[in-house]
Amino acid sequence: MSSVNVIAFYLPQYYPISENDKYYGKGFTEWTNVGKSTPLYRGHYQPRIPADLGYYDLRIPEVMEQQVLLAKEANIAAFCYYHYWFGNGKVLLEKPLQLMLNNRNIDFPFCLAWANHTWYKKTWEADAGILKNELIVEQAYLGEDDIIKHFYYLLSSFKDPRYYRIHNKLVFVIYDCISFPYIDKFKNIWEELAAKEGLPGFYFVGCANDIGTLKNEIKYSEYDAVILSLLTHPIRGGIYNFWGRVKYKLLMKVSSILGRPLQVYQYSDAIKKFVDKLYSENNIYPVLIPNWDASPRRGKGAYILHGSTPELFKQHVKSIINIVRNKPSEDQIVFLKSWNEWGEGNYMEPDLKYGKGYINALREALEEIE
Repeated sequence: MSSVNVIAFYLPQYYPISENDKYYGKGFTEWTNVGKSTPLYRGHYQPRIPADLGYYDLRIPEVMEQQVLLAKEANIAAFCYYHYWFGNGKVLLEKPLQLMLNNRNIDFPFCLAWANHTWYKKTWEADAGILKNELIVEQAYLGEDDIIKHFYYLLSSFKDPRYYRIHNKLVFVIYDCISFPYIDKFKNIWEELAAKEGLPGFYFVGCANDIGTLKNEIKYSEYDAVILSLLTHPIRGGIYNFWGRVKYKLLMKVSSILGRPLQVYQYSDAIKKFVDKLYSENNIYPVLIPNWDASPRRGKGAYILHGSTPELFKQHVKSIINIVRNKPSEDQIVFLKSWNEWGEGNYMEPDLKYGKGYINALREALEEIE
């Protein structure tokens, strides 16, 4: 069996919160959009209906226990929970993490990914031909005092024996590296506080959404490692060059004006572009993508990968593992996006069409490669 460790991103937006109630309607969760989704073209796989776990509510402890059992079946090494800290103690979607910390029946490693971005409600105004952004919560960076507050808010997580480590350091992922204004200050303060609290220190991991950004942003050198997603490579022209950027920007402009599903690509073709030689570098971590269909969230403006199957996903996994397995054992890390992003068609959990197909495909791929 492969020694590669797969860490799955985990979305906690499956219970009501007051902000979503206010802007989207009482009781809104990720399931609201998933449940009302409809096909946009012939052969479009929508709606997607959950099987084993149903339309679950993450306020129920047994749900997370069942999720862990399924993740273990897939040979997933850890969950990486999205964490929302907006500054000055403002947090959202924190309840699943707190329930997990208090539930010792959940015997499964975890780490955190700070989803440091502003929340907007996006509304398409057809008459004006514009996409309107209505502010829900703004991401703020408030300096040293806030950095300290942030650390102590998460201290119980960092001291939990289940917290996942790389090179014996606590893994902490920062989603938006580009707009984060003071990574050096943040790192230095957290490392000092970690030493004070008897912690081993941190392994800071950044996120890059394309090769061009990774190569051109010096900020990435300030992280211990970078998660490189190639999700949009099929529409950026594969290699991120000038004409790839032109094509991508033109496509986005036309799509926003016409509101038509111009971004539909075959999954079987896309997975060939989800591999790059950069993945052989020790501190660059690949991203596995079982599927992508954001139409429940974005409607006709969605980016869609059509035709994903467990068999194709298994091929995708093997192509990544064959690169990563040549790294030192501590760096044989792969991130999976995602465990449960149903609103983006991006999930491993069982559905009515494929059952545990993707779970089985990941396990088999890991078992079949030495």
